[in-house]
Amino acid sequence: MAVVETSADHASAPAVAEGDAGEEREMRDLEDLLSKLNPMAEEFVPPSLTAAAASPAAAYGYYPAGARGRKKAGGGGGFGGQGHAGKRRMNSRTSMAQRDEVIRRTVYVSDIDHQVTEEQLAALFINCGQVVDCRMCGDPNSVLRFAFIEFTDEESARAALNLSGTVLGYYPVRVLPSKTAIAPVNPTFLPRSDDEREMCARTIYCTNIDKKVSQADVKLFFESICGEVYRLRLLGDYHHSTRIAFVEFVMAESATAALNCSGVILGSLPIRVSPSKTPVRPRAPRQLMH
Repeated sequence: MAVVETSADHASAPAVAEGDAGEEREMRDLEDLLSKLNPMAEEFVPPSLTAAAASPAAAYGYYPAGARGRKKAGGGGGFGGQGHAGKRRMNSRTSMAQRDEVIRRTVYVSDIDHQVTEEQLAALFINCGQVVDCRMCGDPNSVLRFAFIEFTDEESARAALNLSGTVLGYYPVRVLPSKTAIAPVNPTFLPRSDDEREMCARTIYCTNIDKKVSQADVKLFFESICGEVYRLRLLGDYHHSTRIAFVEFVMAESATAALNCSGVILGSLPIRVSPSKTPVRPRAPRQLMH
């Protein structure tokens, strides 16, 4: 039996414990985070990072608030808090320098055959140096895709430029220096086990969904084209003009077929479909207040 969840379900739900309100905030935070990422992006985690299970957050360059050392209030130089302002300016300059350094280690790859997987793309560049991250992106208006590949050093990125013109699939790819860095992903949303990685293989991330389209419409659309849907989570709020959905299928082949639905009109808008980087975790059972 399929499990369908929507944000609208909460309107008719009975009073719940404070933990449920926290769950709502967590889902809103998740939606806000994903809205800032490239909706067509796919996550590539090389073995070297997968092995760093002892500190997955640090492996992705993510540090929770307060995790880094800070001086106590009034503990800096300057007058009237000017020392803190100077520190902020210094942090800003340092952040920009670090971002520029990451950009120099990143290449932009275009004209990628739609049948080429992210693993195959990364394998093409493996002889140039160690790949830190690989994000493949799609365009609903084109049969070709593009990607960003980040290396551990600038020398590897320069070597990757020599592969421009290499035929991968049916098309020669173009490799150019990147003008942007790859945005980091909050590791708490990434799969935590083999079971969740298997769930990701069966899940797609759908964006640009017309607000007039119901959860039943989304489920019927994907089931009529791709296969049986096991779980569907439709998210939206008053601040965004469209909605997003995570659709988990019973079979991984159905999720693969769903990727071909990018650009198809659902309601009045063309949807965008990409592999999900996060599993659709079941909600915790609700607890009624006594």
